[in-house]
Amino acid sequence: MDRLLNVMTILSLVLMAVVLFSVRRSHIRVEYSVSWLGAAFILLVLSRSPGALYWIATELGLTDPPLALLILVFVIFLVVIYRLSVVISDLKDANIAMAQRMAILEFQLQSLNEKQ
Repeated sequence: MDRLLNVMTILSLVLMAVVLFSVRRSHIRVEYSVSWLGAAFILLVLSRSPGALYWIATELGLTDPPLALLILVFVIFLVVIYRLSVVISDLKDANIAMAQRMAILEFQLQSLNEKQ
């Protein structure tokens, strides 16, 4: 179990470093990096507190705390991916609305040019 916890600690620290590097290089916006940093922080805390993992495992009815950690990792990243999917959907809707407004403006501009 200690090996898994150490690997999860290293992976969470690597995730934090990659996200911060991406923010610094402007590859990811700050508001989206918060979700990833939050997920990495939760993983770091869970991987460094075996007592919390034992408690979570017993609450979930599991006998193996590493399995509880893997389930929590899956759930955390599922939540982050869902949040980003919502953002992408909103951006797609806004893009469609903007394209429609632009088409209306082009039509009106073309109509004005034809009248002159």
